[in-house]
Amino acid sequence: MKHVVLLCDGMADYPLQELGGKTPMSVAHKPQMNRLAQFGTVGMVQTVADGFKPGSDVANLSVMGYDPKLYYTGRSPLEAASIGIQMASDDIAMRCNLVTLSDEAEYADKTMVDYCADDISTAEGSEIVKTLKQVFDNIEFTYYSGVSYRHCLVWHHGSDDLGELTPPHDITGRKVTEYLPKSPNAAKLLEMMKKSYEVLKDHPVNQARIARGLRPANSIWLWGNGKSAALPAFEEKNGLRGAVISAVDLIKGIGKLAKMDVIEVDGATGYIDTNFDGKAAACIKALQDGMDFVYIHVEAPDECGHRFEMENKVRSLEIIDEKILKRVCEYLDQSGEDYKIMILPDHATPLALKTHVSDPVPFLIYQKSKAKENPEMDIFDEQHAKQTGVSVPFGPGLLSEFING
Repeated sequence: MKHVVLLCDGMADYPLQELGGKTPMSVAHKPQMNRLAQFGTVGMVQTVADGFKPGSDVANLSVMGYDPKLYYTGRSPLEAASIGIQMASDDIAMRCNLVTLSDEAEYADKTMVDYCADDISTAEGSEIVKTLKQVFDNIEFTYYSGVSYRHCLVWHHGSDDLGELTPPHDITGRKVTEYLPKSPNAAKLLEMMKKSYEVLKDHPVNQARIARGLRPANSIWLWGNGKSAALPAFEEKNGLRGAVISAVDLIKGIGKLAKMDVIEVDGATGYIDTNFDGKAAACIKALQDGMDFVYIHVEAPDECGHRFEMENKVRSLEIIDEKILKRVCEYLDQSGEDYKIMILPDHATPLALKTHVSDPVPFLIYQKSKAKENPEMDIFDEQHAKQTGVSVPFGPGLLSEFING
């Protein structure tokens, strides 16, 4: 039995007037998902438990069968694991976004123009982090380069009592005034954020970006703090050899901590320009090489939701359906083996809000040998999933149902 999870990050949404009162899932042309839903089990699952914020960290841990109440220590430690950072027990890891702020004289008066600096390239981001290291690295703080706009800061022997550190994608278009770190313990972080603007505003990478009509990465934004994390091995927990395919360090970090194979795909960006074909090929090769379970994570719908890119969000679902799901299903059908596929988002990222919400999300589970037609389930979307009455209130339990049900 082969098992494939296709995690479409942020896929779920709210009805939009611009889409005729429908959601991107409803209007997208996705015949593969719709077919699997028609012959599978469809319902709603609560991936974000009470008391947790609806981040991809908590939600993906849940979908992968790890109860955040037991294993979640913060977002950045998961990303640090992907980068290969060895953290001491009292080290604190933090996500360092490269962002675009407006140009008011006072830092507190600036606006969060873009949480990802126009999706800055990994090569450009790496050059900027080199400068950050030259300016800020010392016995207390160390910067590490990641992917695109997503990087990491480790505060050695630092404080984890830092108060509220707001994700920058939650405040796009807003003044940063009330979202700056307020805890006295975070004073050093705020000073670095302020100084980073002076360091980066005229950086050669940013001058070149501005000349090309792109937004500059003119400041850092620190958030997602936490201590080192540990997870039980996925194979020992579930009895399946597992692999993870993703463009983002968060998901790769979960995979590494769970001792799964983490498969790198050339051209995987986390956006709608990602290498969809490469992800499908990587999944197929992993299954051919003996993997029992493959977790394909696609970030594009979430990024489109954060940016209110309505057409791109719809298009991202169509590309996922055509270039990933169709190819993987064709391979599995030709293999002659029985197989299961589960498709769902980790959380909803409504276009109208441009951020995550904690609402239950739709899921579908298809098993080839148990396929049974339900003519009423002609579209896999939020409304049809709710109408089934199938509800999974404990998110981490869904994986067990998928594997053992």
